[in-house]
Order: sequence, then structure tokens, then C-alpha cells
Amino acid sequence: MSFFQMPNPIAARRLFLGHSGLILSGAAVALLAGNEALAAKSGGADPKDAQILNTALGAELEAIAAYQLGAESKLLQKPALDLALSFQGHHKEHAEVLARTVEKLGGKPVLAKPTYNFPVDQLKSQADVLRFAAKLEQGAVSAYLGAVPLFGNRDLAKAAASILGDEAMHWAILRQALGDVPVPAAFMS
Repeated sequence: MSFFQMPNPIAARRLFLGHSGLILSGAAVALLAGNEALAAKSGGADPKDAQILNTALGAELEAIAAYQLGAESKLLQKPALDLALSFQGHHKEHAEVLARTVEKLGGKPVLAKPTYNFPVDQLKSQADVLRFAAKLEQGAVSAYLGAVPLFGNRDLAKAAASILGDEAMHWAILRQALGDVPVPAAFMS
């Protein structure tokens, strides 16, 4: 779902789904959307919802750190740096909403790790940083793609698809910045 180190998109999907094995309730989706009244009408949240939200929050925090690494690398020229900071801002917004929602569900939001295992030694040029970011965004797309059909609640599927769309746009724009075909296929897998 975000910007986390994954060897491939399938591993990203497994991480997203495998850490919790759960899906969010309709109440959690309403909370994510900032609609507490709808959340109350949904009959309350499954207490396990905070666990999957924390998994997503952890990935968003890692994404923030990864974009920070790219920004501080001194390898990105102005347009690419602006792009990275913009995408980092999206991940910050996701993290803020997820953390508030975990709290509203009675959980304790996870915190960012002190360090992440990013391939710093492999980042020697702007293209390297953009490729790293593109692979991670592709992993996030794959994770959400795997999660969307699992949701029984239409609102939850819609919310997950919204984040999937954001991650897919990040991936396409990064591919274009690298000179690759932005949308490599008619279907995602």
C-alpha cells in the first residue's frame, strides 16, 4: 500500500493481507471517511479493525520515510524532488487518517520505526531513486488490488479502491518520469 520495501508486488500483497488476515468493518470505513455518525449507525467496529489499520499505518509511515530518504539523497533534481515531496504528502495524509481511526477504534497507533531497511547503497542516481519509488508504489497497488475484492462492505471496497487509485497514479507518474510507458498494460495484476 504504500511505499515499503518489497521484493515484488506479490510479496507486497501478502504483507498487506498476511499481517492481519482481517478486513475493516463498515464502521471503520465510515471513521476513515470522517463520518462518525455513519460509523455509529453501522453498529460499531470489530475490535480487530485497529489491527489491519495499524498494518496500513505502518506501511504509510515507511512510505513517508522512503520519500524522505529520496528527498535527502541530493540525487533528485527540482521537478523530481517536488514530485517526491508531493507523494510523501499524500502518504502523510493517509497516515494521519489511519492513526486517528485506530484511536477512535480504541487502539494505539503504531509509530514509525527508528530505521528502515532501504537499499541506500543502490541509490546512486535520480533514476535509481525513481525506480525504487516506482517499485514500491507498484507493490502498494498490488496490495490494494488483492484487498479490494475481499471486502464484503461496498463502502470499504470503495475506500480501498480510492487509495488504490492514488497509488496507481503515483506508480504511473514515476514510470513516466523514468521514460517508461506510464501504464504498461490494460489490466493490473
